[in-house]
Amino acid sequence: MNPNRVDSIVDLTYGVLIFAAIALILTVGTGVGVAFGLGVLVSYAIHVGWKMARFDPYWMTGEVDEQVEETVTEEVGQRVEETISEEVDRRVEETVSEEVDRRVEETVSEEVGQRVEETVSEEVGQRVEETVSEEVDQRVEETVSEEVDEVTRRVEEVNERVDRRPREDEVEGKISELTDEDDEDDERERDESN
Repeated sequence: MNPNRVDSIVDLTYGVLIFAAIALILTVGTGVGVAFGLGVLVSYAIHVGWKMARFDPYWMTGEVDEQVEETVTEEVGQRVEETISEEVDRRVEETVSEEVDRRVEETVSEEVGQRVEETVSEEVGQRVEETVSEEVDQRVEETVSEEVDEVTRRVEEVNERVDRRPREDEVEGKISELTDEDDEDDERERDESN
């Protein structure tokens, strides 16, 4: 015989007897029903006492083991599940976060570096070309203007000097005038000496 089955049958029988006592109270009368109900309760108490007195160590140990095993299995399963779930969630979150951060950083760094380099190169090239062109044009214009002004000034100075100098025909005229005067002087001197 299985002790669990015997206990269940006995408990069910006592439940039926208590229900019969209630039915007797309602149908026959209160005194008979109460007496029958008290008899059932007393016999149930005796049954429980007998069960405790008999103290089957295997049966008690088996019951306790079953209860402890069920409780521990449920409790440990629940705790392990929660712990593993939390740990897995945490690890996955950390790993995914690190990996995403690393990948995003690498991708953004490469992309931004390339774009910045291209943009800066184009922009700087264009700006340098424009600035150098403008600067060179301006400097050349200023330098050429200054040089032309200087050359013009020198040409004017030379022209002034040239204008102050006697021209060839004036020089020849002067020479012939002087020569004529010398000749006249020489003739006078000769005339006078003669």
